[in-house]
Amino acid sequence: MSAATTRSRTPDRLCVEAVDLARAAAEEAAYPGVVGEHTAAIAEGDRVVTHFFECKDPGYRGWRWAVTVTRASRAKNVTLDETVLLPGDDALLAPEWVPWSERLRPGDMGPGDLLPTDAEDLRLEAGWSGEDAPPPNSVVSTEMAELVEAEDADVTDRAVVPVRGSITSVAEELGMRRARVLSRYGLHSAADRWDESFGAKTPMAQAAPASCVSCGFLVAIGGSLGQAFGICANEFGPADGRLVSLSYGCGGHSEAAVMPKPPRPAPPVLDSMASDEFHLRPAPDTGSVPTADELASDLGHS
Repeated sequence: MSAATTRSRTPDRLCVEAVDLARAAAEEAAYPGVVGEHTAAIAEGDRVVTHFFECKDPGYRGWRWAVTVTRASRAKNVTLDETVLLPGDDALLAPEWVPWSERLRPGDMGPGDLLPTDAEDLRLEAGWSGEDAPPPNSVVSTEMAELVEAEDADVTDRAVVPVRGSITSVAEELGMRRARVLSRYGLHSAADRWDESFGAKTPMAQAAPASCVSCGFLVAIGGSLGQAFGICANEFGPADGRLVSLSYGCGGHSEAAVMPKPPRPAPPVLDSMASDEFHLRPAPDTGSVPTADELASDLGHS
């Protein structure tokens, strides 16, 4: 180890004793009452020392005021170098900056937002346009790239109309005349994402009486995705209007259960062929009411 390195690690005595100078500089940079106790003095080099003071500002918990002082060779006056607020070991720091393209989450886009797609996006691959150069409205054209770089870029519809009866017109009718189409990677990543939300491994599907492949509310879709997915059309189901896996299921399956019909009371039976007799007075042989002779004898009448 050289002598210069040894001297640089040894704190200068005059610089270490300049605590009042360092505190005054820290209070001038902040305001009185925020600068706390003196915590340490560290040698930064030959006749260069940094004094650390506790920061009492509630918004900067764990931070420290760092004031660096120095003096010239053979000089006795200590001068101020710099004053800065530095984070400590347990300081509260802001999260690491992340580019907007990595911060974007599903559902963040709103009306009027423009999301430019990277020309090297793995989810897309070149489609068939009928010519080597992309059309003017292509996202990979030079003109569109310049619009995307602008802050208020506007995507205009300036597609070239193909001649009727040509191969280009047929490709457009089949949905193939696009600058870029979904790649195999983009197709698989989308299928994995949809299967994670509405697939066979979800708790709803595990408790379902049957899968969507046999449900009458499933709307079939075309293309390769139609072999594994469909659209739910049950307004009372948890995935109404969503793309669901054929192995997904819920309690709203069309054949989950047949609701029993409510019991109906038996119709009343009316005998319209006979009539019931209702006497105005009870019959004499019933004994329920005494006769007139019995009443007269009891009362003493002749």
